[in-house]
Amino acid sequence: MASYAGAAPCNGPIDEGTTMVKPGTAAALEARYQNSFGRAAGYLPRNRRAVDAWLTQFVARARQRTAGHVPVVQELAELLERDKPLRDLVNLMIEQAQQLDPEHQHKHVRNIEEMLNCLDEITVTAPEYRLDPNERVFFPLSALFCYMMATDAGWEAFRNEPFNDALRKILTVWCGFLDSPESRYVLNEGPDGWLCQAASEQNKLYEFVIPDPGALYGGFASFNAFFHRHIKPEFRPNGAKEDPKAVVSPNDGSVVRYVSDVQLDADIFDVKGQPYSLRRMLNGYADTERFTGGDVFQSFLSGADYHRWHAPVDGVVKHVELVPGLMFSELKMEKVDESAGTLSQGYQANVNTRGLVVIESTTPGIGQVCVIPVGITEISSVRFSVSVGDEVTRGDELGYFSYGGSSMCLVFEPGKVGFTVPGNTIEHADDGAPVFVNGRIATAK
Repeated sequence: MASYAGAAPCNGPIDEGTTMVKPGTAAALEARYQNSFGRAAGYLPRNRRAVDAWLTQFVARARQRTAGHVPVVQELAELLERDKPLRDLVNLMIEQAQQLDPEHQHKHVRNIEEMLNCLDEITVTAPEYRLDPNERVFFPLSALFCYMMATDAGWEAFRNEPFNDALRKILTVWCGFLDSPESRYVLNEGPDGWLCQAASEQNKLYEFVIPDPGALYGGFASFNAFFHRHIKPEFRPNGAKEDPKAVVSPNDGSVVRYVSDVQLDADIFDVKGQPYSLRRMLNGYADTERFTGGDVFQSFLSGADYHRWHAPVDGVVKHVELVPGLMFSELKMEKVDESAGTLSQGYQANVNTRGLVVIESTTPGIGQVCVIPVGITEISSVRFSVSVGDEVTRGDELGYFSYGGSSMCLVFEPGKVGFTVPGNTIEHADDGAPVFVNGRIATAK
C-alpha cells in the first residue's frame, strides 16, 4: 500500500519499520488527546467528552443526509470502492476507533458511509465560536478523526498517498467555502459569533484591521478573510530596522526549538535527535546543499495568533514553491507525545504540506534563508504574496495561512546567525518563548 512522504522521490519512503504507541488505556487516550496539536493550538476543547458530545450531534446530522455526496467526497467514495486494501484499512481504522472508547462507541462514526456524510457536511460548515472553552470544536476534521488518528490502522491510513490526496481535495473545497460570502454567517456579535466581546478579547481584535466595524460581518468578505486578517502596523513595529544585521521573526507564535548542524539526511523519527532532513524539508531545492550543517528555527502558531507571515531578512526572492504533503499524520513514537503535539511538528516540517520561500539576503554574511510555512491538519492552506525576483525588506508580507493549523521553520546556512531568543527543549516544546512579527530572533555573525 502506498505510503506518502510528501517530498521529492529522493527522500525515500517514510515507513521505516518504527511502530507507534497505541493508547491502550483510558488514561493514555486522554493524555494523547490533551497533548494533540489541535488541543494545544486551542482548536479543540479541553474536555475530550465535549468532542464526544460534538460527534454525537454531528454524526447524527450526517446520518440524516439524503442528498448525494459532493463531487470531491464522491471521488473518495469511488476510491474506497475500487481500492479494496485501502477500504479494508479505513474500515479497520473506524473499528479500532470504536474499540478505543467502547462506552461511547455509539456516538462515533460507525462505517465509511457515515464518515463520507460527515465530510459532506464539513465542506459547507464554518466553525462557530463558543463562549464555553469546553465546547470549542473549531477543527471539525480533527474532531471527526480524533479517535481514528489514535489507532494503528489510522496511523497507516493517514500516510496513504491516495487517501491523503483525496482528503486534500475535500479540504480544498472546504477552503473555497470559507473563502466565500456564504461562510460569513459565523461573523456576528451573538454568543456563538466571532465578533462577540469574548471572542474579540480572546483574539485581540483591537490589534487587527476590521474593514467596517459597524457593518454586517464587520465588513469581512468571508470567514477566511477574518482568519487571516491584517494586523495594525503599530502593534508589530519593526524595532530592529536600525540594525542591518538583525533577523526578525516572520510570524507570531512561540518557539518550538532551534537546532544546529542539520544534515541533508536524518532520521526524522528519532525524537531524541534532530528531526530535520534538509533534503526532505526543502523538497530537492537546487541549492539545498548550501544549508548543510546549518540551523533550523521552528515556531508554532496558535489559533488566536496573527496568520500572515513576513520576510525575516532583506533580500531578493530566489525560489517560491508549494509542496503538497501529508495533513493528519503524526510522529511515530514509543510513547504518547507529552509536549502538546509539538514533538510531531519537527516530523511534520519534513512531510506535511508546506511552502518554500528562499531569500538571498542583501545583508553581508547571511547568504540564503529559507522560510517554510507548514500546514498542520485542516486546512493546510499556504498562500504566497511574493514571486521569484521580488525584492523584500524585513517585515514585508510573504504570504498567509488560510484557516487551519500551522507551524513555521526558518533554515539558515551554517555559521551565519546567532539566536537571541531563549532556547527550548524538545521535552517541553510547548513552553517556548513568544515571538512576534518584526521582533528580533537572531543576529548575523
